[in-house]
Amino acid sequence: MAAGGLSVLFCGINPGLMTAATGHHFARPGNRFWPVLHLSGFTPRQLRPDEQDELLSYGLGITNVVARATARADELTAEEYREGGRILVGKVERLAPRWLAVVGVTAYRTAFGEPKAAIGPQERMIGSTRVWALPNPSGLNAHWTAATMAEEYARLREAAGVPDAHGA
Repeated sequence: MAAGGLSVLFCGINPGLMTAATGHHFARPGNRFWPVLHLSGFTPRQLRPDEQDELLSYGLGITNVVARATARADELTAEEYREGGRILVGKVERLAPRWLAVVGVTAYRTAFGEPKAAIGPQERMIGSTRVWALPNPSGLNAHWTAATMAEEYARLREAAGVPDAHGA
Protein backbone atom coordinates (compact mmCIF):
# COMPACT_ATOMS: atom_id res chain seq x y z
CA MET A 1 0.00 0.00 0.00
CA ALA A 2 0.97 3.62 -0.46
CA ALA A 3 2.24 5.75 2.41
CA GLY A 4 -1.28 7.04 3.01
CA GLY A 5 -2.53 3.46 3.13
CA LEU A 6 -4.32 3.38 -0.23
CA SER A 7 -3.05 1.86 -3.44
CA VAL A 8 -5.98 3.28 -5.45
CA LEU A 9 -8.57 5.92 -4.62
CA PHE A 10 -11.50 5.46 -7.02
CA CYS A 11 -13.36 8.66 -7.74
CA GLY A 12 -16.86 8.56 -9.20
CA ILE A 13 -18.47 11.57 -10.85
CA ASN A 14 -21.16 12.32 -8.26
CA PRO A 15 -23.72 10.40 -6.22
CA GLY A 16 -26.75 9.18 -8.09
CA LEU A 17 -30.12 9.36 -6.38
CA MET A 18 -29.89 5.72 -5.21
CA THR A 19 -26.43 6.36 -3.76
CA ALA A 20 -27.71 9.48 -2.00
CA ALA A 21 -30.63 7.50 -0.55
CA THR A 22 -28.53 4.54 0.64
CA GLY A 23 -25.19 6.20 1.39
CA HIS A 24 -23.45 3.54 -0.71
CA HIS A 25 -21.35 4.35 -3.80
CA PHE A 26 -22.47 3.00 -7.18
CA ALA A 27 -25.69 1.70 -5.61
CA ARG A 28 -27.91 1.73 -8.72
CA PRO A 29 -28.49 -1.88 -9.82
CA GLY A 30 -27.49 -1.17 -13.46
CA ASN A 31 -24.14 0.32 -12.49
CA ARG A 32 -21.26 -1.99 -13.36
CA PHE A 33 -18.62 -0.66 -10.93
CA TRP A 34 -18.81 -3.51 -8.42
CA PRO A 35 -18.88 -6.33 -11.03
CA VAL A 36 -16.00 -4.69 -12.96
CA LEU A 37 -13.96 -4.20 -9.80
CA HIS A 38 -14.24 -7.95 -9.19
CA LEU A 39 -13.70 -9.00 -12.83
CA SER A 40 -10.53 -6.90 -12.97
CA GLY A 41 -9.04 -8.67 -9.95
CA PHE A 42 -9.26 -5.84 -7.42
CA THR A 43 -11.58 -7.89 -5.16
CA PRO A 44 -11.80 -11.68 -4.66
CA ARG A 45 -15.59 -11.61 -4.97
CA GLN A 46 -18.17 -9.13 -6.17
CA LEU A 47 -18.91 -6.75 -3.33
CA ARG A 48 -22.32 -5.21 -2.84
CA PRO A 49 -22.59 -1.43 -2.49
CA ASP A 50 -23.36 -1.84 1.22
CA GLU A 51 -20.00 -3.61 1.62
CA GLN A 52 -18.01 -0.61 0.34
CA ASP A 53 -16.07 -0.34 3.61
CA GLU A 54 -14.39 -3.67 2.76
CA LEU A 55 -12.48 -1.83 0.02
CA LEU A 56 -10.10 -0.50 2.69
CA SER A 57 -8.93 -4.04 3.45
CA TYR A 58 -7.76 -4.26 -0.19
CA GLY A 59 -5.96 -0.90 -0.06
CA LEU A 60 -8.75 0.79 -2.02
CA GLY A 61 -10.84 3.88 -1.30
CA ILE A 62 -13.79 5.57 -2.93
CA THR A 63 -15.00 9.17 -3.27
CA ASN A 64 -16.63 11.50 -5.83
CA VAL A 65 -15.63 14.56 -7.86
CA VAL A 66 -18.87 16.39 -7.01
CA ALA A 67 -20.83 15.85 -3.78
CA ARG A 68 -24.26 16.94 -5.13
CA ALA A 69 -26.58 14.05 -5.96
CA THR A 70 -28.35 14.07 -9.33
CA ALA A 71 -30.34 11.60 -11.41
CA ARG A 72 -27.74 11.95 -14.21
CA ALA A 73 -24.20 13.33 -14.29
CA ASP A 74 -25.11 15.61 -17.22
CA GLU A 75 -27.13 17.70 -14.73
CA LEU A 76 -23.86 19.00 -13.22
CA THR A 77 -22.34 22.29 -14.33
CA ALA A 78 -18.76 22.76 -15.53
CA GLU A 79 -18.14 24.95 -12.48
CA GLU A 80 -19.30 22.14 -10.15
CA TYR A 81 -16.78 19.83 -11.84
CA ARG A 82 -13.97 22.39 -11.55
CA GLU A 83 -14.74 23.10 -7.89
CA GLY A 84 -14.98 19.35 -7.27
CA GLY A 85 -11.59 18.92 -8.90
CA ARG A 86 -10.08 21.53 -6.55
CA ILE A 87 -11.59 19.79 -3.50
CA LEU A 88 -10.43 16.40 -4.83
CA VAL A 89 -6.83 17.64 -5.13
CA GLY A 90 -6.89 18.54 -1.42
CA LYS A 91 -8.32 15.14 -0.52
CA VAL A 92 -5.65 13.36 -2.59
CA GLU A 93 -2.89 15.46 -1.03
CA ARG A 94 -4.12 14.42 2.45
CA LEU A 95 -4.67 10.72 1.68
CA ALA A 96 -1.67 10.27 -0.67
CA PRO A 97 -2.90 7.15 -2.50
CA ARG A 98 -0.52 5.63 -5.03
CA TRP A 99 -3.14 6.22 -7.78
CA LEU A 100 -6.25 8.36 -8.18
CA ALA A 101 -8.63 6.61 -10.58
CA VAL A 102 -11.28 8.96 -11.97
CA VAL A 103 -14.19 6.83 -13.10
CA GLY A 104 -15.32 8.75 -16.18
CA VAL A 105 -12.94 10.42 -18.62
CA THR A 106 -15.38 13.26 -19.35
CA ALA A 107 -15.54 14.10 -15.64
CA TYR A 108 -11.74 14.04 -15.50
CA ARG A 109 -11.45 16.32 -18.54
CA THR A 110 -13.84 18.89 -17.06
CA ALA A 111 -12.68 18.75 -13.44
CA PHE A 112 -9.02 19.13 -14.35
CA GLY A 113 -9.27 21.29 -17.49
CA GLU A 114 -7.75 18.65 -19.77
CA PRO A 115 -10.15 18.42 -22.73
CA LYS A 116 -7.98 16.00 -24.71
CA ALA A 117 -7.42 13.45 -21.92
CA ALA A 118 -8.03 9.84 -22.92
CA ILE A 119 -8.72 6.67 -20.95
CA GLY A 120 -5.56 5.46 -19.22
CA PRO A 121 -2.70 6.91 -17.20
CA GLN A 122 -2.41 10.70 -17.24
CA GLU A 123 0.63 12.97 -17.17
CA ARG A 124 -0.82 14.88 -14.19
CA MET A 125 0.46 14.09 -10.73
CA ILE A 126 -1.07 15.28 -7.46
CA GLY A 127 1.87 15.30 -5.10
CA SER A 128 3.24 11.76 -5.42
CA THR A 129 -0.10 10.38 -6.67
CA ARG A 130 -0.42 9.25 -10.27
CA VAL A 131 -3.77 9.72 -12.06
CA TRP A 132 -5.66 7.25 -14.27
CA ALA A 133 -8.90 7.97 -16.16
CA LEU A 134 -11.18 4.93 -16.31
CA PRO A 135 -14.37 4.30 -18.29
CA ASN A 136 -17.57 5.24 -16.49
CA PRO A 137 -19.31 2.03 -15.30
CA SER A 138 -22.78 3.54 -15.59
CA GLY A 139 -25.23 1.42 -17.52
CA LEU A 140 -25.68 4.50 -19.74
CA ASN A 141 -22.11 4.08 -21.04
CA ALA A 142 -22.87 1.55 -23.76
CA HIS A 143 -19.50 2.05 -25.49
CA TRP A 144 -17.83 -0.18 -22.91
CA THR A 145 -18.87 -3.69 -21.90
CA ALA A 146 -18.17 -5.05 -18.44
CA ALA A 147 -15.42 -7.21 -19.97
CA THR A 148 -13.66 -4.35 -21.78
CA MET A 149 -13.95 -2.14 -18.71
CA ALA A 150 -12.47 -4.92 -16.57
CA GLU A 151 -9.47 -5.08 -18.93
CA GLU A 152 -8.82 -1.35 -18.41
CA TYR A 153 -9.34 -1.58 -14.64
CA ALA A 154 -6.92 -4.55 -14.59
CA ARG A 155 -4.29 -2.40 -16.38
CA LEU A 156 -4.59 0.08 -13.50
CA ARG A 157 -4.46 -2.72 -10.91
CA GLU A 158 -1.23 -4.01 -12.43
CA ALA A 159 0.29 -0.50 -12.66
CA ALA A 160 -0.62 0.09 -9.00
CA GLY A 161 1.08 -3.14 -7.97
CA VAL A 162 -2.13 -4.58 -6.53
CA PRO A 163 -2.05 -8.39 -6.63
CA ASP A 164 -4.80 -10.13 -8.59
CA ALA A 165 -7.38 -11.03 -5.92
CA HIS A 166 -8.36 -14.05 -8.00
CA GLY A 167 -4.91 -15.51 -7.37
CA ALA A 168 -3.96 -15.49 -11.06
